[in-house]
Amino acid sequence: DIGGMSSKPGAAIIPSDVETLRVIPVIKAIRETLPNAIISIDTIHAATAKTAIEAGASIVNDISGGDYDKTMLSTVAKLGVPFIAMHMRGTPETMQSLTHYEELVTEVYNDLQEKLLQCKAAGIKDVILDPGFGFAKTVEQNFILLNQLNVFKALQVPLLAGLSRKSMVTKTLHISKEEALNGSTVLNTIALMNGANILRVHDVKQAKEAVQLFVALNQTT
Repeated sequence: DIGGMSSKPGAAIIPSDVETLRVIPVIKAIRETLPNAIISIDTIHAATAKTAIEAGASIVNDISGGDYDKTMLSTVAKLGVPFIAMHMRGTPETMQSLTHYEELVTEVYNDLQEKLLQCKAAGIKDVILDPGFGFAKTVEQNFILLNQLNVFKALQVPLLAGLSRKSMVTKTLHISKEEALNGSTVLNTIALMNGANILRVHDVKQAKEAVQLFVALNQTT
């Protein structure tokens, strides 16, 4: 998953042309070195997404779910590639001031359901949904979402969980991001048990081991 813009709380949005200059050389280098690798472009800009797919990426991952760039959904549909739509309110710069929900899980579910309908209406055939852990959610809200992740299986599309080294680990355990591998593995395992199909991680080897153990567990039931 290749991105040229930080999406951490408070981060400013950068222009598409700057982002493109950052990601295209990386995508091309990976494609040349690992021709069978499946590359995702992490962007909110349709222009970046188009250039990245043409350079060898295979999936578009948009943290705004197409809300930031109104041409994103039609662009992805024309490109004919899978689309990861994440739930977020506002932008990375404003999202942490937008954490009030009357019914958290219901509202996130409804928003993702509407996004799924918009994607299908635009002509996108393969949609992956991401509840957006850490994006316009407090630490407590992240745990509520994780605990009820299986609710989102009713949307009948693959679910992606991005929990790796996030504040729900570091703030809960009072540790640094560098110390968050074990906590991330624990949350990844819980996500798998609660219905996640895809994990977005920093530590591939450890996440793969979690997946292998989860698969072995399910084979006994």
